Amino acid sequence: MGMDSGNHGSAMADINVTPLVDVMLVLLIIFMITAPMMNQGVEIDLPKEDAQPLTADTEEQLILSIDNELRYYINESVFTAKEMPKKLAALAEANPNKPVFIRADGNVPYREVARLLAAAKRAGMPRVGMVFDPGELDANSEQEK
Repeated sequence: MGMDSGNHGSAMADINVTPLVDVMLVLLIIFMITAPMMNQGVEIDLPKEDAQPLTADTEEQLILSIDNELRYYINESVFTAKEMPKKLAALAEANPNKPVFIRADGNVPYREVARLLAAAKRAGMPRVGMVFDPGELDANSEQEK
C-alpha cells in the first residue's frame, strides 16, 4: 500500500473548466458568424407615420433633382452628371451647413440616385435628405394589399 492509498476513491475537488471554455468559444464563433446574416434578406414592414412636412424657406434650401431623362438639376439649373461633383463642391464650400434635398423621378434607377447622394456627401454636404410625395406612397401601399 503506500502513502496515497486513501486518495483512490475520493472525488476531484476542482472543476475542470477547459471543456466549458471550449464550448463557449465555439458558441461565440457561431454567433459572430451568424449575427451579421440575420438582417440580410429579411422583409421589414417599417412603421408609417403621418408626419408633417418640414416647412422651411425655399431660398435656404438646395434641391438636387433627377428627371425621367436623367437630367440633373441644382434648384432650377440643368447640369450634366460630369459637372455635378464640381458644382456641388463649390456649393458646399460656399454654404457649409445648408440643407440639401434630393428629388428623383420614380422611374429613375436607384443607382443614379445613389450616385447623386454619394456626390453630395463627397462634396462635403453633411445634411442631405430625400424628397418624396407621401400621398403617392399611401396609394401604392393600398394597391399592394
